[in-house]
Amino acid sequence: MILTLTRLIKGKLAPRKPAGPAASLKDLQAIRTALLQCLNDCDSAQAQRLRGKISQAKTAQELWMLRNDAYQLISQQTSQTVAAERINNLISVFDGWLEPRQLVRIK
Repeated sequence: MILTLTRLIKGKLAPRKPAGPAASLKDLQAIRTALLQCLNDCDSAQAQRLRGKISQAKTAQELWMLRNDAYQLISQQTSQTVAAERINNLISVFDGWLEPRQLVRIK
């Protein structure tokens, strides 16, 4: 029992390993470019703010988190179907930079 508790405590307190290798600047730029292309037909002030956030993001994880904002903007400009299609097409760009369980398609 003590051995089990020790393993549990060590498992909880041990530092987590990163999801994968950190994306290089070139890889981050490719992800940024793909995300920005999704917003090509969005011209609102919100879209401009989101473009700024995308440009300032420093990790693939930060860029992945901005996809929800992109979905909202695209769906307002076009439709939810178009927005889901564009965002789902980004999954391949993020593959390898995030944990596979995070790469969930929008339905």
